[in-house]
Amino acid sequence: MPTWHEMLASNPDHSENYAARWRAFAAEGRDIVGEARTIDAMAERGSRILDAGCGTGRIGGYLAERGHTVVGVDLDPVLIDYARKDYPDAEWHVGDLTAGEVPDGPFDLIVCAGNVMGFLPPEGRLPALEALHGVLGPHGRAVIGFGAGRGYEFDDFFADAHAAGFVDSLKLESWDLKPLRSTSSFLVAVLSPRMLLPGFGG
Repeated sequence: MPTWHEMLASNPDHSENYAARWRAFAAEGRDIVGEARTIDAMAERGSRILDAGCGTGRIGGYLAERGHTVVGVDLDPVLIDYARKDYPDAEWHVGDLTAGEVPDGPFDLIVCAGNVMGFLPPEGRLPALEALHGVLGPHGRAVIGFGAGRGYEFDDFFADAHAAGFVDSLKLESWDLKPLRSTSSFLVAVLSPRMLLPGFGG
């Protein structure tokens, strides 16, 4: 699976085409905020939420409109420009997750949807998860979704997540909360920070 940088290098119009595709979906009346509804149901009112790999802001924008404090980050400045224009109630930043460029925490929830993990280079996956873990509040949750067949096996993802300091809270195969099966082609992982017990760890 090519990384986002590789797709931009092979097609300079990729970002504009991506944004246009999502706008077309919205104009057609398609449901483009299913992930956001799940996150909203998980969040207390007025939660501080990080939209990691936010793209044009479709998820974070929905959550901001419902009263949450939303901060989004994406490495693509073209997509961030769309997010700033379409969803001014949220805060949007250009940053590379693999380089640890995430807004300051703590966050009550982190959402990482849209196959973001599948677009990361292999060497950047663990650093990205470590960066997300570092800004998650001690009782927060990170919800990460991506499809199979993108060069990141689900078992490898969980191994990286555990190495980054996460523990599994829930393993699903869809944003509408169906449980993960051995044949599932999509993963939605709900992760929590590892809590240090008295007398263990630092």
